[in-house]
Amino acid sequence: MFSRACQYAIRAAVLIALEGRNKRRMSLVEIAERTGSPRAFTAKVLQQLARAGILESTKGPNGGFDLPPAKAKKVKLSMVVKAIDGDQVYRGCGMGLPYCNPKKPCPLHDHFQEVRDELRDMLEGTDLHTLSLGLEKGKAFLKR
Repeated sequence: MFSRACQYAIRAAVLIALEGRNKRRMSLVEIAERTGSPRAFTAKVLQQLARAGILESTKGPNGGFDLPPAKAKKVKLSMVVKAIDGDQVYRGCGMGLPYCNPKKPCPLHDHFQEVRDELRDMLEGTDLHTLSLGLEKGKAFLKR
């Protein structure tokens, strides 16, 4: 459903939110290692998240990426998805047709619209802080 880049971005953002609760800034190398993501790909998505104002980025020897708890509570998963994949997840055709819409629907259109609406509700109702709690409690994992 999400691009590979978006999956990496979500993993990284949740991890950074977790470490942000400990007032800890994370390096690119550590983020890539702990999320099981390729370093170059991770760098790209982290830059996009920083440009979108989701993450804080600091350059230099003590630099890295940070997401303070107060901000993590305001950052919805939908913001991460939009920064990386845009809003295509809400508009794309379930069968991959280029011109699927209510006037010329594909066979899945009405059913897929319900799924997209539920997905939008979940993404807009879930913040990074809440997701990071599952990691902290050992109920969720970022890599196997």
